[in-house]
Amino acid sequence: MSTINQTTIAGFRLKGPSDVPELQVLIFLLILLIYLISLIGNLSILLLVCFDLHLHTPMYFFICNLSIIDISSSTTALHTLFLIFVTQNHMVSTWSCLTQLHIFSSLISNAFSILAAMSFDRYVAICRPLHYHTVMSWRLCGFLASVSTGFGFIEALPMTVLFSKFTCYISKEIDHYFCDNVAIRDITCSDITDLDLYILILGNASIIIRLSLTITPYVFIIACILRISSSSGRRKAFYTCSSHITVVVTFYSSIIIQYIGTVSGNNMGSNKILSLFNTAIVPMMNPLIYSLKNKDVKSALRRKLNFCGIKY
Repeated sequence: MSTINQTTIAGFRLKGPSDVPELQVLIFLLILLIYLISLIGNLSILLLVCFDLHLHTPMYFFICNLSIIDISSSTTALHTLFLIFVTQNHMVSTWSCLTQLHIFSSLISNAFSILAAMSFDRYVAICRPLHYHTVMSWRLCGFLASVSTGFGFIEALPMTVLFSKFTCYISKEIDHYFCDNVAIRDITCSDITDLDLYILILGNASIIIRLSLTITPYVFIIACILRISSSSGRRKAFYTCSSHITVVVTFYSSIIIQYIGTVSGNNMGSNKILSLFNTAIVPMMNPLIYSLKNKDVKSALRRKLNFCGIKY
């Protein structure tokens, strides 16, 4: 197949989520339903925390940050899929593609950092309860959220720059529904040595460091819980961090499974399915986890519904 110089094309053609035309409408409706559930769920969490004073705590501040990330990441990744179905236009400009790649990567990086910050919050709440409000001040929470956002933007920047320097492609069709880095990498014939080194060394090191920062507080939390004499006290302490543990396991396992699939050379069809799970299912699950497994959220929801005259 002849190569294509980047300067001769205005952009790329996104292939979409499926090669079977008969499944296009069904897939679109299913993903749209999941996206709407995710959007409603995360917006509900945001509104509930904003309007209920009982939820104005550091933990729910970070939960709001995670909800914003979920809304932003799913919208960033899925909006091209929706545009394809509505307009039947599969084309996306080169710079729009790079912008989508950068924003999505930044948001995923931000999520890693926010989950680590939430682990520290749970450590202070359980192991240092008397100093909780002193340590977890609003200034510190704002600082952690700002650093997470800034670091996410900076971390994704080198990868975006490296992709922008690609000048040779074997095809202008990206076998995906959004500008995924693996899919773009597969169609370039430019030298990808620097990109692979960045992902292998800096990218993986960054994930490992934040995974360590997420897991380490739980080592101390478990040790602290085991020292609690009453079984009811241990259950209550564990319950306060069960939602966060569930979200961490779901988020990291989905990322790791996709990474292993990419390294092992699974076909792009499998990669698209895993991407749909990360960009649609996980953002939908997070508000459900925090609402179903959290007594404070359920109590706040009950108060708001009762205030509106709805029995709950």
